[in-house]
Amino acid sequence: MKVHLQVEGSPLRARDSARAIAALGADGIFSFEGTHDVFVPLVLAAAETDLHLMTNVAIAGPRSPLHLAHTAYDLQALSGGRFRLGLGSQTRVHIEKRYGSRWERPAARTGESVAAVKAILAAWEGHAPLDFRGEFFTHTLMPPTFDPGPNPFGPPPVLMGALGPVMTRTAAAVADGLLVMPFNSATHFTGRTVPALRRGLADSGRTLDEFEVVAQAMVALGRTAGELAGAVDAVARLIAFYASTPAYRPVLDAEGWGEVQPELNALSKQGRYAEMPALITEPMVRTIALVGSPADCAAQAHARFGDYARDICCYFPGYDPASDAVAEFVARLQSSE
Repeated sequence: MKVHLQVEGSPLRARDSARAIAALGADGIFSFEGTHDVFVPLVLAAAETDLHLMTNVAIAGPRSPLHLAHTAYDLQALSGGRFRLGLGSQTRVHIEKRYGSRWERPAARTGESVAAVKAILAAWEGHAPLDFRGEFFTHTLMPPTFDPGPNPFGPPPVLMGALGPVMTRTAAAVADGLLVMPFNSATHFTGRTVPALRRGLADSGRTLDEFEVVAQAMVALGRTAGELAGAVDAVARLIAFYASTPAYRPVLDAEGWGEVQPELNALSKQGRYAEMPALITEPMVRTIALVGSPADCAAQAHARFGDYARDICCYFPGYDPASDAVAEFVARLQSSE
């Protein structure tokens, strides 16, 4: 597998972070739309390394597909053809209350955003006049004054993040690749993600060989009992946050833990975030995340995703694993063993 690690979002730290990721032997860098802009770190990283670059993810709903296409075009040119645009939907409460935007049929809207970006990029490549008419977006005007022309490195791939079967099927039907949600398990991935992926590919008349599947995983990495305990606790905090979201309950249901979701949701609504990780047991962490030594975590990733994914994005949420352990983990993931 090719391995992608998360770059620091702060523009003050992104350059150093990118160089550190390259030194670990990773294949690529991804940015996350959290406390900072999702594109700026990749602009900075493009000049620091020769690694692949990806947004994971840029939230599509509040953005115009034209804005996304221009940014993707420029990052593709700036990086010499190393950029992939990853788009996602977010949840209703964030779209309405944080972004101040409208929540409308997220799978259909995100899928249409992907299709619109691809249509704009294709028009700039000269493949066809711009004539995109969808339910949510219309793009029919592209005078020469605003047309940058063909990208010297070709149009960047447009990927789409998904968890549930409707979003996954939509991604497989319209995007160039699927970003598998990191809040997942082997049971959920095999039982819900893969069947939806196959249906979406059938809808578009493609096969897995013509489509990118990018796995994602939270990783609790440690070589000693103390390192591992700290990593498990840190990952449990992120799992608790994800598990509080009603839309993510099917992952818990697949493992027989669905009843914990309403409890976590109630605590989050009361602002009692510090109490939430206590509801996440170690078996939950070991089922949803990759847990153990570098060899253990790499073996778990290959077992869960190896038949479908050629790339994996790895998160070390809320803790800093030893750099030599991460380097070993990366090397083992890159191995075919």
